[in-house]
Amino acid sequence: MTPRDLIPRGVVSRVALVAILAGGAIGFGAARLTAPSAPAALTGGAASGERKILYWYDPMIPAEHHDGPGLSSMGMTTIPKYADTDAGAAPADTGVRVDPAAVQSLGVRLMAVERGSLASDLTVTGVIDFNQRDVAVVQARAAGFVQRVYARAPGDVIGAGAPLADVLVPEWGGAQAELRAVARTGDAALIAASRERLRLLGAHGAAGGGMTTIRSPIGGVIQTLDVRAGMTLSAGQTLAQVSGLGTVWLNAAVPEAQAALVRVGRPVRAELTALPGEIVSGRVVAILPTAQAESRTLTVRIELPNRGGRLRPGMFATVHLGGEGGSGLLVPSEAVIRTGKRDLVMVAGPAGRYQPVEVRLGREGGGKTEILAGLAEGQKVVASGQFLLDSEASLGGIDAKPLEGAPMTPADQRR
Repeated sequence: MTPRDLIPRGVVSRVALVAILAGGAIGFGAARLTAPSAPAALTGGAASGERKILYWYDPMIPAEHHDGPGLSSMGMTTIPKYADTDAGAAPADTGVRVDPAAVQSLGVRLMAVERGSLASDLTVTGVIDFNQRDVAVVQARAAGFVQRVYARAPGDVIGAGAPLADVLVPEWGGAQAELRAVARTGDAALIAASRERLRLLGAHGAAGGGMTTIRSPIGGVIQTLDVRAGMTLSAGQTLAQVSGLGTVWLNAAVPEAQAALVRVGRPVRAELTALPGEIVSGRVVAILPTAQAESRTLTVRIELPNRGGRLRPGMFATVHLGGEGGSGLLVPSEAVIRTGKRDLVMVAGPAGRYQPVEVRLGREGGGKTEILAGLAEGQKVVASGQFLLDSEASLGGIDAKPLEGAPMTPADQRR
């Protein structure tokens, strides 16, 4: 007889029942510990209750795996990685799937690809300069002697017709005396010939005795003044140079990378330190062909009106080169994922799936980015939460859709 035979049957039955109940309780507790505490967020197939969880992870640190739910090393709540999100899904099910109930909790926000004009506001600095197209050079028309100079000096602001010097031109005096003598003869042909000679000498309208007053043909600033009392002049000698102040140039330095945003004729707004709170409007008149090698900038020449002569060369200005660009496909700039090797956006597809798509970018401004290739008008892109989705797609081996005519290489796939 064995010791087990000495135990009454009733006792054995009661012990077995207690063991069964204890095992059930332990199993129920284990199931409670391993069950997910929150609804699954990123899925790829059937209902979450029938899916196998491989591990738990933080989408921001996909290489860090955990045995159960909790917090990652960054303090973020982990989510489950299911077995049916591995690569190899059917073409109709490409992309990463998001449970519609979890879209709001993940902060996923969709925006439509739309066609529109991209407003640009390029702000640079510039310096006021003279308008080199508004310059007058004053020269002696004939040889003579300076009899008198007026109180002028370089830097003075003068009006149009302001006198600079009185000059005696002996040749003009002789021609004028000849005209007076011919006039007494009454010969019309001789009189006309004498007057033509005076005109060709440049003495038409000059005072008698060969005296003439040299005046500035325009108003502005005297740049150079090379005339003194008593000096001898030769024909064609430069006496003064005057720069007009009716308009001025604003030379702005635009970075090479943004030079394509500037067009001749584009309106410009300028703010000058000397005129606080005042906006001066002008337009681009030229883009100089030579770049500055030191600063890698192009000089953009802007013409500004100078009412009252308040704008003086040497003044600094802040320049706003705004305007509307051509029509194109636009997405929010925040929707673009820049990897350093290529640019991606997450495109929303059917059945709650999201596919990374490679795009070619154009201009950017006003919170919008122009899409040159990769998207079509009306598609929905993820403007918020796209980094979590891209991380999940990369973890699941889901490749980004490449640009047409640009097949992906293994190096491209590592984003």
